Amino acid sequence: MSKSAVIADDDETIRSILQYKLSSAGYDLTVCHDGEECRQALNESGAAPDVVVLDVMMPRMKGTQVLRAIRRDELAVDPDVPVVMLTSRGQEADVLEGFDAGADEYLTKPFSPNELLVRIDRLVEG
Repeated sequence: MSKSAVIADDDETIRSILQYKLSSAGYDLTVCHDGEECRQALNESGAAPDVVVLDVMMPRMKGTQVLRAIRRDELAVDPDVPVVMLTSRGQEADVLEGFDAGADEYLTKPFSPNELLVRIDRLVEG
């Protein structure tokens, strides 16, 4: 069974790390450079990723805005898709905002790619 993920981060290095780690683990990826591009990808007919990984601070649309649109069922993607927030914003208020928006996991940068993969796999495998 193939797994798929949508990842959105405006940092090229982070995108490269995510692409390498997730593709090596067998995930088919849709890679987005900002929040609006991610929103569009998740609103395409047939959008059905197993997991979404979102940065919080991105141009054009913040990750928490994308997440809220997912959870409010405003996009074509399943509103219950697991979402991992991956961000440099690690203050308690930021973490609580992420969970309040509907995040399933919240990791702060710098992060361990191995830990991220374990957390993603746990969400996908249920």
